[in-house]
Order: sequence, then C-alpha cells, then structure tokens
Amino acid sequence: MTVKKSQQTSLVHTDYQAPAGFAAFPSAIHHASTVLFKNVAAMRSGDWKEKNAYTYGLHGTPTTFTLEARLAEIEDGRHCLLAPSGLAAIAMVDFALLKSGDDVLLPDNVYNPNRELGKWLSADFGVTARYYDPLIGAGIAALIQPNTKLIWTEAPGSVSMEVPDLPAICQAAHARGVLVALDNTWSAGLALRGFALGVDIIMQALTKYQSGGSDVLMGALITRDGALHERLSMAHMRLGMGVGADDAYLVLRGLPTLKMRFEAHDASARTVAAWLKTRPEISKVLHPAFQDCPGHEIWQRDFSGAGGLFSVLFDPSYAEARTDRFVDALQLFKIGYSWGGANSLVMPYRIAHMRQAWRDAGILVRFNVGLEDTVDLIADIEQALAAM
Repeated sequence: MTVKKSQQTSLVHTDYQAPAGFAAFPSAIHHASTVLFKNVAAMRSGDWKEKNAYTYGLHGTPTTFTLEARLAEIEDGRHCLLAPSGLAAIAMVDFALLKSGDDVLLPDNVYNPNRELGKWLSADFGVTARYYDPLIGAGIAALIQPNTKLIWTEAPGSVSMEVPDLPAICQAAHARGVLVALDNTWSAGLALRGFALGVDIIMQALTKYQSGGSDVLMGALITRDGALHERLSMAHMRLGMGVGADDAYLVLRGLPTLKMRFEAHDASARTVAAWLKTRPEISKVLHPAFQDCPGHEIWQRDFSGAGGLFSVLFDPSYAEARTDRFVDALQLFKIGYSWGGANSLVMPYRIAHMRQAWRDAGILVRFNVGLEDTVDLIADIEQALAAM
C-alpha cells in the first residue's frame, strides 16, 4: 500500500529514482554518514572489514572504495585504507602494531612529525622509539631487539635526501620477524616499487602528487597481506579515520595526470638542481639522481625517477641571516611546507637541530620545483642569490 505523504514529508522522502544507464568519466561523489540497508538480513550480513557491503560512511562509500582500489593498483598492492592525512596514516600503523613494551626503529632522517610521534610513544605509551643511520643497510640487524616490532623507512629522506637500502633492511627485519613500513611519498608510488623490494606496508601522503592541487590533506596505507590489512583496519575503525567524499574525488580526479605531472616535476627539478651545482654559493646539491648524494647508487638501482623535491647546502661561509635573506628574496618560489603541487616552494631547515647525527656544515634549504618554466625559476633563484 502506498503511504500518503504530506508536503513536508514529500520534501524528505521522494519516490523519484533517476533512470539507470548513466555513464561518464569522473567517479561519482557519494556523500554518506548513514548508509541504508535493503532489509535486516542485509544489515546483519555486511562485513565492513571485508568491504563487501556498505555499512556506515566512515567505513567507505563507492567513492572511497574506488580511490582505495586505484591506489592499491598503482603500488601493486591488494588492500588500501584512507586516512585524513599522511601523519594520520603513520599513526594508524603505530597504534595497530605497537603496544606498551614494544620497540620501533625510525631512520634519523625521518619526516619530522613521525619523529615527534615516536617521542610521544616513548613518553606516554611505553613504546621505545630508537633512531638509526638511514644508510645503515644490513647493519640494522645489530639494532633489532627481541621486542622490536616495526621498522620505519623513508626513501629518500624528505629533507636531507639519503636513500636507504630497502632490500637489505627488509631482509634483516624479516629474518627476525619484524615488519617494515615505507614512506613512499617522495616517489608518488610511481618511481619506487616498495613491495618488490620487500616492504610490508606502504604509506603515501596523498596530499602531495596524487592531489597535485595543494588543496587536499589525505593519507593512505597499502598492503598485500590480508591479516596485516585486518590489523590496520581495526585501528582505522577504532581511531575513526574517515575521509570526505569531496576530497576523495579530488584525488581521483588527479590520478589520470599523475605520471605526466611527476615526470614534468622530475625533469624540471634536475634542470634547476644542475644549475645550482654550478653556483659558488652552494656547497652541495642533495638530489638522489646526482652522484654525490648519499645513497645515489641505491637510487640508481631501485628507482625509475625522482620527482621535484631536493635540497641544497649553502657554503658554510653564509650565515643563517644571509640564507634567510635569500629565501625571502625569492618571488616564484613561495615559502611553505609540502610538495607535489604546480607551484614551486622553498623551505629553510635548521637540520642540525632535527638530527641526532648531522655532520655537514652549511645551511640546508629545500626546493620543491613545480610546473613553472625552468628558465623563470632559475632567474628567480639567481636574483635572490644576488640579493643575499
């Protein structure tokens, strides 16, 4: 029997159904907190962990499921979980895999918020966080303790650019039953095949190249092992790690041009970095594709590209006040964190304060080379060096 509806009820409940058969290139945006079930049996049979049904907006909609599937495909993985940021994804790994009394190893060049998270784990949660030389390779075996449960890697370090020997680290870790997580943001999942090298978990900050618009915060965890994915999924659920459908759509929209944009950033960054190597003000260019960057031979073996992010060290004769003046004088390079967008960025770092063992002299400045003309970018750096 059809229920007669008042005007107000008709505003809330409509009988209209759009005709089937619509098709278009963009993924549809599905907004939902509440998800509707056909009947009680459907409500009771759905398993949010298996993603074989829709149960609640936090656990996924067709929009987020589509993005997760495509990101897993890019990384040659099987499972993917989205998080509100790259740091949220890192925290999800730690809270899924570590408990009081456990130990985690992090590279000394780790993304600084990951370092701060390690300090918090040590101070308040009874998890010891220790830091290792990012170029340690197989030597990490000597640091693995009976309570070590996780090793974080970053390839390369996103400020000082050392490239770790991932296969050697993974082999040493797996021999002792320790999991390895990789921050693969620098390569956008395109230029480094982490699972082929032995890592267990790949973290991506989709805020960077996948978005490409400097307007989205999002992270992802990608795995191959089903049991490991379930452990991460439980942390995802318990921590309430949801992402909005509009943001997921923006990342989906960026994926078709991801490889072309990444390669354009790579070519431009190498051009700018090569020019900087000729400048007397610069003592070292820290770009993994250049021979004098620590771990270059590992980059040459394991990577197929480089993207737009690299750093330089100024000659030690230039004090911080002068390099700050250089950064302030730049016009096309804007001062800001992150990378992977169309706009070029610059950021000075007090690297000696960030690292336990840093021996190089000179102020470190990091460049993100965007999609502007390299002739204009080089001219901008040149005028800023003159102003310094």
